[in-house]
Parts: sequence; C-alpha cells; structure tokens
Amino acid sequence: MSENIECGGLPPEICEQLNAEQQIIKIRLEIRKFNKQVTVIEGIDSKQFNLKEIASKLKSELAAGGTYKDGRIEIQGDHRRRVKEILVRMGFPEENIMIIE
Repeated sequence: MSENIECGGLPPEICEQLNAEQQIIKIRLEIRKFNKQVTVIEGIDSKQFNLKEIASKLKSELAAGGTYKDGRIEIQGDHRRRVKEILVRMGFPEENIMIIE
C-alpha cells in the first residue's frame, strides 16, 4: 500500500477505512505549568481526517476542554486510556494506537 491512496473506484467508506488503518497514533501525557496535565494525540493525518470533528467528539465524550492545532489534538487532563477506547470505536485499529507512558 502506498502512502497516498487513490481509491481507484472503491467506495468512500472502504477508502476511509484503509486510510484509518495507515495511521500510527501516539497518545501521551504532557505536564504544563502549574502541574496541569494535558493528553496529546498525534499522528492523525489532518488531510484525511477532520481534526476539529475528532477533537469535538473526544471533548464531549470526556467532558473536558481541549483544542486541535499543528496536526495534534490536546485534551485537558489525563485521559490516555479512554481516548484510545474512543478512537477504536471511531474506526481506528487498536494495534495502531500507542499509549506513551
């Protein structure tokens, strides 16, 4: 499989699934000033997926604030495990999601 998949007549949902399977997603925790914890999700291709939409779903399911910028999603608090569960439900393969301790 090449990095830039041309769907070549495949239905859009199959093409989207193939794109999701190519993502290697890293979830890690950053400690900001005043000891604030931020869960950072990197590796989702912003050209293939709407980061704003994914960030919005994560924020509402986790009941937390957050943002997306520079090709990464930041969620306030330590939500590494739950973020992985939600991304798997959204169709990203579990084996492509790494939680960095």
